[in-house]
Amino acid sequence: MTPGTLLAWHRRLVRKKWTYPGTPGRPPVAAEVRALVEQLARQNPRWGYKRIQGELIGLGHRVGEGTAYPTGSWTAQQARNVLMALGERAGRFRFLIRDRDGKFTTAFDGVFAGNGTRVIKTPARSPKANSFAERFVGTLRRECLDHVLILGEQHLRNVLAEYAQHYNGHRPHQSLQQEPPQRQPGNAADSTARIERRQVLGGLISEYRRAA
Repeated sequence: MTPGTLLAWHRRLVRKKWTYPGTPGRPPVAAEVRALVEQLARQNPRWGYKRIQGELIGLGHRVGEGTAYPTGSWTAQQARNVLMALGERAGRFRFLIRDRDGKFTTAFDGVFAGNGTRVIKTPARSPKANSFAERFVGTLRRECLDHVLILGEQHLRNVLAEYAQHYNGHRPHQSLQQEPPQRQPGNAADSTARIERRQVLGGLISEYRRAA
């Protein structure tokens, strides 16, 4: 018997035993909306599904909403799914750092403990361990600075100012239910109006709006 054979048996056992109960599917998405999703993904290859979902909300379409309140059982199953997808590579991970959200249950920790991974919780009441500033800096780097050649201090200031305007005025925020911080409440988009595309930062980022 080889280690690979044993791991293959283990994966089959886990796949057979741990299956999250199925739920009814969502209603089909209209062809027009599917085409719009494909267009946004094609024009913005760095966007993930959450970013596309937020842009669609601004255009009058609500699609692809995830589980509103994930349970501990659901979260534990996602942990199993991750380890199964990693396969033999899962053994390389020694630590998992997580916050103290209630959906991370003993069962969730047990999944990783069984893999030999030590679960480390962030300190209680320690905002520096998971602050808004850290989230913004990470977003700024991924969406902007990692893709721009900065030529000097003034250029950097201009880039940061333009990105901040996009971040506050248009970019969807998950903490605000995919609304931008400066969006006026009650301004519903006309889903029948023409879609206009505006490019910022020299075309690095796209903004989409309904024509007035």
